[in-house]
Amino acid sequence: MTDSQKTILSCIQPTGDMHLGNYFGAVKNWVDLQAEYRCYYGVVDYHAMTMPYDPKKLRNNTWELIYNLLAVGVKTDNLFIQSLVPEHTELCWIFNCFCSFGNLSRMTQFKDKSTQSKETSKEDFISAGIFDYPVLQAADILVYKASAVPVGGDQDQHLELSRTIAQRFNNQVGKEYFVLPETLHTETPKILSTADPSKKMSKSAGEKHYISLFSPEERIRKQIKSAVTDTGESTDGEMSPGIANLFLLMKAAGKDLENGATHLTAHDQLMDHYKSGDLKYVDLKEATAQALVDLTNKFKANKEALIQDKKAVKNQIKASSSEIRKVAQTTLREVKELTGLLNVKM
Repeated sequence: MTDSQKTILSCIQPTGDMHLGNYFGAVKNWVDLQAEYRCYYGVVDYHAMTMPYDPKKLRNNTWELIYNLLAVGVKTDNLFIQSLVPEHTELCWIFNCFCSFGNLSRMTQFKDKSTQSKETSKEDFISAGIFDYPVLQAADILVYKASAVPVGGDQDQHLELSRTIAQRFNNQVGKEYFVLPETLHTETPKILSTADPSKKMSKSAGEKHYISLFSPEERIRKQIKSAVTDTGESTDGEMSPGIANLFLLMKAAGKDLENGATHLTAHDQLMDHYKSGDLKYVDLKEATAQALVDLTNKFKANKEALIQDKKAVKNQIKASSSEIRKVAQTTLREVKELTGLLNVKM
C-alpha cells in the first residue's frame, strides 16, 4: 500500500445479524476494496445510540458484528470500533459549528427515523442524536481525510452534507485543509426479500424478510424453498422480481466462492431453461439454496475459528482501533490549531 492510494471510509451500525442484503450490498465491497485502497472500516456504536436500545445488547452486538466482519474477510488492521476513537465525537461538536440548522432540517431520513423511534420506544421521545447524527457521519469520514466513500443511493445526501461542512470549514480557516470526499460507485446488487420481492431485504420488516449470513443450513433451505416467485401480476414478459432475485442470489454466491464455477454453470443452464420457457422453479430454488449454503458454510467455519479465542480477537481489535486512532488524533490536533482551540499534548 502506497501513500498515493486513496483512503476509503465506510461504517456499519451494530444492529444485529448480518444478512445477505448487507453482505452482497455493502460488506462484500469492503472486502474487495482492501486490495486497492487504504481502508478504514468502523463499527459505529455511537450511531446505534440514537434509537431506543439496550446497553448490554449494544455491547454484545458490537462484538458480534466484529466477528462477522472478520469471518467474511475484512482485515483486522482495517477495522475499528467508533467508541474507542473519541476524536469522532469531539470533531462532531466542532463540525456542529460549521453546519447550519437548515442543512440538517432538510435531511430526508430524519422524518423516517423519528417515526421509527416513536414506534420502537412506545413514547413520544425523539433524541437530538437522530437530528444531529449526519454531522457525526461527516466527522466519521473527515477525521480520516477519506477521499472516497462507497455509499448507496439513500446515502448521497449525507455525503453531500460532509462535503458542505468540509468546504465551509476550509473557507472559514482560509485553507484547503479537508479534501472533499467523493462518492465511490461500486457494483452493489440490491437483494430483495424472498418473502416479498417488492421490498428490499431488511431486518426491520421481520424475520421472514431477511436471511442471516450465519443461519443454520436447514433454515436457509427452508427460506429459499418458500421464496415467492410470481406475484400473479402481469410483468409484460419481463422476469418477475422474485425469480430475478433468486437468480441474482445464486450468481452472487457463485462468484464469491473459489470453487463457484459449478454454481455459475448451473445458473447459466437454468437461465437458458427460463428463456426457453421450461424452467422449473423447484430446480432454481434448490440450486440457489445450495449456492448460499456453500457460501455461508465457509463464513460459519471462519467465525467458529474466531470465537474459539474471543479474548485474542478483542485484543486485536482494540489494538487496531488504537492504531487507527492515531490518524484521527493527528487530524483533530490540526483542526484545533486551525480553529483557535487549545491542544493537550498528544
